[in-house]
Amino acid sequence: MKIIITSDHAGFALCKALYAHLKAGGYEVTDVGPYALEPKDDYPDYIAPVALEVSHDPDNTRAIIIGGSGQGEAIMANRFPRVRAVVFNGQYAPHGRETPDEILYSRLHNDSNVLSLGARFINETEAKVAVEKWLSTPFSNEERHVRRIRKIEQYAPQSPLSDARDSEGSRTSSVHDF
Repeated sequence: MKIIITSDHAGFALCKALYAHLKAGGYEVTDVGPYALEPKDDYPDYIAPVALEVSHDPDNTRAIIIGGSGQGEAIMANRFPRVRAVVFNGQYAPHGRETPDEILYSRLHNDSNVLSLGARFINETEAKVAVEKWLSTPFSNEERHVRRIRKIEQYAPQSPLSDARDSEGSRTSSVHDF
């Protein structure tokens, strides 16, 4: 599995920490920037190329995207076909009832392929635990979940970049083209 990681300025420090953690854990991970803190950057500039890469190979590519809340980043990523981005800002525990594990179910039921983290809401340790669980949890492949994902794809927006191919059918754009 190929893993891509990126962030905006708000997620920069957490992104670098997670990248080092994943590399040390033996994962094949690519950090696509930013490579220096840019306080006035715009998250779509980093998220769109990563989402495009996942969109081209959603079964073999996962991405971790990090911003202040993770919300805008997930919205951007979900603009691309076959991208299923979920936001995680920490496991909450409402009073008086059992709480399902968000990370676990995002993989088991939704086959999420992009994890969007909010660096202003979770600390480095919480992020590492969430990422490890997310990467190690397989999709259940239960018929009801497969059916639901297919229905989602019927309504997915079609990005003009999502099918950029040359005359021989090879992709003409990738995360490295942006």
